[in-house]
Amino acid sequence: MSTELIGVLVLAAVFAVSSLRGLNMGVLALVAAFLVGCVWLGHTPEQVLDGFPAEMFVVLVAVTFLFGIARVNGTVEWMVHAAVRVAGQRLGVMPWVLFGLAALLCATGAASPAAVAIVAPLGITFAVERGISPLYVGLMAVNGAAAGSFAPTGVLGGIVNSSLHSSHLTVNGWQLFVGTFAFNVAVGVVTQVVFGRQRIHRTQALTSDSAADSTIVLGAEQAVTLCAMVALVLGTTVLSLDTGFLALSLASGLALLFRHTAQQASREISWSVVLLVCGIVTYIALLQSLGIVDSLGRMIAAIGAPLLAALIICYVGGVVSAFASTTGILGALMPLAVPFLASGAIGTTGMVIALAASATVVDASPFSTNGALVIANAPEHQRDDAYRGLLRWGAGVCGLAPVAAWLVFVAV
Repeated sequence: MSTELIGVLVLAAVFAVSSLRGLNMGVLALVAAFLVGCVWLGHTPEQVLDGFPAEMFVVLVAVTFLFGIARVNGTVEWMVHAAVRVAGQRLGVMPWVLFGLAALLCATGAASPAAVAIVAPLGITFAVERGISPLYVGLMAVNGAAAGSFAPTGVLGGIVNSSLHSSHLTVNGWQLFVGTFAFNVAVGVVTQVVFGRQRIHRTQALTSDSAADSTIVLGAEQAVTLCAMVALVLGTTVLSLDTGFLALSLASGLALLFRHTAQQASREISWSVVLLVCGIVTYIALLQSLGIVDSLGRMIAAIGAPLLAALIICYVGGVVSAFASTTGILGALMPLAVPFLASGAIGTTGMVIALAASATVVDASPFSTNGALVIANAPEHQRDDAYRGLLRWGAGVCGLAPVAAWLVFVAV
């Protein structure tokens, strides 16, 4: 039995045991990484932990801590009440506002996790207080981030263009942006149909319309916290600073100023979610180091039918990106598509749009940074439901989105 097959079977066992016994999947994944990497392959623990997503760890901890402070001291409540006054009874408008805001942030240069880290916590708090499904607004923020990421000024748009340029291929940047944007709008409509009618019990904070219309005074601590949140937006978009470290720096500054609030907010850090996501990603990184993606590339290159090969590439991009860095996957898979694109059998722009859409629509997976941010910012008593909902949604888009993107942009 090949090492690659053993690695995949162990991953399946991790999912099965976690589902049957209820143990945190991240714990099992770290154990699996040790058994496969150290015991079976003879790697050192340092080599196995090379795949630990340190950046994702910092982002999850920092963002949940910063917004935990904002929730405890009432800043988020003030912002949500302001949004309630603007939205009024038009509850269906707010998720699309979040979609547009996340898209705008990514289109102007913010990384996708940065946009979701800014938009999702506010949207989820709004949703809980208005009786909307937190999963719905969280997914809309993630979809919006994916919609804006392939703008010519966006991070992923730049990566795709530079990757193709190095292979002496070109793609129409605006067609790439419009195509991926339209695809994610369609996904947003599906999200609304699936989750938009779900209702939850409203929190005590807004049990009546008069409560929604009440005025909350913005005190000194809330004003400082609000400035910190604005600094997070400007720092990640205008100055291109790292989301995790900037959020952690701002949260640390607030903790020094308001120690009592910080002590309460430290309980808001979603350690179970951090462990879950970081454990799974560490094991997936080990599988990638075993050359599984390269093996798939060689198999795809041997296929003679360009349309079938294009569909397989879209599926590989979607499934792998659900567990790994979208940025890294796009950089790795674009070269796999080059032989078909160079032959002229498949349109370059259509294929690139299909692959880009397939690799980013799955960012709502609970094992990606964006999906993990949605779970981490959900109310504690709803996190299990949010995790299961994102798991089902992720499985659904992994199965349907690649073939849909392939049909629209390649086959048709």
